[in-house]
Amino acid sequence: MNEAVERAVGLLGDLARPNAPLGEATTYRVGGPAAALVEVVDEATLSTVAAVVTATGVDVLVVGRGSNLLVADAGFDGVALRLGEHFSQVDIDGTRVVAGGAASLPIVARRTAAAGLVGFEWAVGVPGSMGGAVRMNAGGHGSELAQTVRRVRVLDLATGEDRWVPAADLDLSYRHSAVAPSHIVVSAELALRPGDRTQAEATIAEIVSWRRQHQPGGANAGSVFTNPVDDSAGRLIDVAGCKGLRRGTAEVSTKHANFIQVDDGGRADDVFALMLEIQRRVESATSVRLVAETRLVGFPEVLVGELQPQPKVEGS
Repeated sequence: MNEAVERAVGLLGDLARPNAPLGEATTYRVGGPAAALVEVVDEATLSTVAAVVTATGVDVLVVGRGSNLLVADAGFDGVALRLGEHFSQVDIDGTRVVAGGAASLPIVARRTAAAGLVGFEWAVGVPGSMGGAVRMNAGGHGSELAQTVRRVRVLDLATGEDRWVPAADLDLSYRHSAVAPSHIVVSAELALRPGDRTQAEATIAEIVSWRRQHQPGGANAGSVFTNPVDDSAGRLIDVAGCKGLRRGTAEVSTKHANFIQVDDGGRADDVFALMLEIQRRVESATSVRLVAETRLVGFPEVLVGELQPQPKVEGS
């Protein structure tokens, strides 16, 4: 535990849980601990955390639902933050929807469809939070968050600034936004369209069925690599002969090549090693360099820095 973390933990007192496992907070179910974890249960706790982070300069990691996160086995030498149930509320007023940063995307999709609103059905297949969706401009099935988000409440833990940011200022592009590591997405406002509830719920059922047929279950974090321009990462990985490829406890899914599955009790470092090997083999076979969609924490910067987002195309 470094000096900044020690100061932060001292100031946070009972709010901080030292040496907290992070693997259990991710869908991969692997990875090391955070030096400390804070469950942000209400606005008062959020204000306290912001003041402590600003005062100490401690490194922070906003975990969300952990559906696009891989933390190294060595862990994270900082304070991890997770928004609690208070920040999972979904309020619907006409076509205006305000969802807390911890709100489950599938729940938002189902609730808006039930209210006769359309434009968010795609999110039923994304097992993340609203905050995570904003951070990576999540999307699927021909749609993405940028099409419906209007503004976002962002708390900058580095400065303490808390404000609503218009979507135009978020720099949203394919799996990218201007949301920084020190930012917490507290809530997001969406503008949806009135539609037919029956049709919206039928669309949701079709998406759920498609995902069950084409994507694996088990311990994974969804798409590992972004799609290159005019192609799909899954197709390229398959062409390179990587389906079923294994490194230690991690294996490329034989059902969908852009998914990596991890054995029970597996290692995050095995997932990262497999990602690098996939990248190497695909580049050797196709001259295309795949880049990570997965958010990587605690791995060597030179390797993480090589994995940059690409322009958007649809496909898997």
